[in-house]
Amino acid sequence: MPAPRVIVVGGGLSGLSAAHTIYLNGGNVLLLDKNNFFGGNSTKATSGINGALTRTQVDAKIGDSVKQFYEDTLKSARDKARPDLIKVLTYQSASAVEWLQDVFNLDLTLVSRLGGHSFPRTHRGHDAKFPGMAITYALMQRLEELVESDPDRVQVIKKAKVTSLNKEGNTVTGCTYEFGGESHTVEGIVVLATGGYAADFGETSLLKKWRPDTFHLSSTNGTHATGDGHKMLMAIGANDIDMDKVQVHPTGLVDPKDPDSKWKFLAAEALRGEGGLLLNSKGQRFSDELGHRDYVSGEMWKEKEAKRWPIRLVLNSKASNVLDFHTRHYSGRGLMKKMSGAELAKEIGCGEDALSKTFNEYNEIADGKRKDPFGKKYFHNLPFDINDTFHVALMEPVLHFTMGGIEINDKAEVLNGEHKPFEGLYACGELAGGVHGANRLGGSSLLGCVVYGRVAGNSASQYLFQKVLTGGVSSAQHRLGQISLHIDPSTPGKISVEWGKGAVADSTPSVGDEKTTSQAQKSAAPVMNGKNEDPGKQKDTNDISNFKVPEKEFSLDEVAQHNKKDDLWIAVKGVVLDVTNWLDEHPGGPQALFSHMGKDASEEFAMLHDDEVIPKYAAGIVIGRVQGQEVCLEY
Repeated sequence: MPAPRVIVVGGGLSGLSAAHTIYLNGGNVLLLDKNNFFGGNSTKATSGINGALTRTQVDAKIGDSVKQFYEDTLKSARDKARPDLIKVLTYQSASAVEWLQDVFNLDLTLVSRLGGHSFPRTHRGHDAKFPGMAITYALMQRLEELVESDPDRVQVIKKAKVTSLNKEGNTVTGCTYEFGGESHTVEGIVVLATGGYAADFGETSLLKKWRPDTFHLSSTNGTHATGDGHKMLMAIGANDIDMDKVQVHPTGLVDPKDPDSKWKFLAAEALRGEGGLLLNSKGQRFSDELGHRDYVSGEMWKEKEAKRWPIRLVLNSKASNVLDFHTRHYSGRGLMKKMSGAELAKEIGCGEDALSKTFNEYNEIADGKRKDPFGKKYFHNLPFDINDTFHVALMEPVLHFTMGGIEINDKAEVLNGEHKPFEGLYACGELAGGVHGANRLGGSSLLGCVVYGRVAGNSASQYLFQKVLTGGVSSAQHRLGQISLHIDPSTPGKISVEWGKGAVADSTPSVGDEKTTSQAQKSAAPVMNGKNEDPGKQKDTNDISNFKVPEKEFSLDEVAQHNKKDDLWIAVKGVVLDVTNWLDEHPGGPQALFSHMGKDASEEFAMLHDDEVIPKYAAGIVIGRVQGQEVCLEY
């Protein structure tokens, strides 16, 4: 039996959801992540999280139902639908959304309809961040607090790359990981939440094996999405399913300055959900903009074959106002432009008459005066008028999400070659195959992370407690006599489990041994385990109480001179950052920084981050102040 803890591998939303669930259930958790910053691809999600029959929907008098969400997902999943997994995803959607609201105090009171949905059910907040960042960051912050306040039960090791799973027979006993150039082994029940493979372009590429036709496409994923968990699980006999089901998202933003970049930002599906139109090089519509992602992507490829590219996404002023945050963010990166109807017609090259014809026909379709040749049913933020102003961006299909993955059951247990569960092994998030079938609905990636992260966390906790409380632990110091249970009156239903430390001379700490505890303190964890530190000694890293901005000043003209990939400065809120040697550390990837080379990116920074991320995660690259500006970081 593994040591009395659960090891969660991966610090995206699914792994964080699992870790919090284990902790709230009374278990102890060690979280390993190969990056220096939590979040994974979850922070990039731009549309929101789905939920059917939520409090928000009820308050808005939206007549949705769980059954209808189930049916919509079943339809989207097509011939690869797994009703048992889809039922968990949809029937637990409302509780997942409300868990985020109640436990993490998140605002999820705005609801929109995305492609393939019968009702508006994709939730986001009024927060001045993309919903993926807002949701994931809330869970990140809370876990950081637990690392500091309850270090006996929660530990984190970042820059820990898990390389293999260890097992005895059918039971997984822990994992092996690399940290600081050395290999280490840690024991425990394992929850893998390592993400997908939509950026797997290496020698052992799963994309090249299963979908070579997509290998040339750009990706919206971070460089970390290389299928690590898939490969480790296959190596011990787990089953890969639906691996050819790779989602190509229709609306990747094309940077006019670097159109061939392998890494692209995603244009949120909410842009089309709020009424954005896709137009070809003749200024014509060619699809139901709210169709399933694979359908819209397919129609775009047909336009390319017919030499009617490039494709533009066009938002009128009403939609632009609703999505002000999105349009400002994309515009700030140089990926979207505001223009008049006449300017749009000129840029497309179709002439004002042709563009007016497209708009007028669309208005008539929306009014029921004409049938849409593409079968569109839902229309928002009308009318379209050539005398209006528009936000416009170039689009192309991009690698986005992998529906394929490792076979699990509805308890998030990983199945072996006999289609029976491994003991002590769980998978969740994008790693878990079959949850979305052949095609994922927009808004269900974050939902899958939270729902199955919680399912994996609950299953792992139950397995842990059953084994411990029935004496199924091999080491004497882990037996029932060394365990005390504590009912927490402040949290109904919560029972804390503690293993006595003094009863046996070689008893194991509740979360990690001396080596893992030391690594947790030395890793890039944002809040260090301070329990055994000398009170007069400065904490290892990222203690924001000691952060000071250097007094040296630089003018914005000086900053502007450092505008190359090998010499890159950025100004943010009155401070100057030298990110030249920090590009690979940035959680959004280098491409996100290239958009702001030599510039003041204060507005764009504020859209995605809390100010405290600079003293927490990037204190070492702050080189001075902006001349003539006040430092206005709030932390």
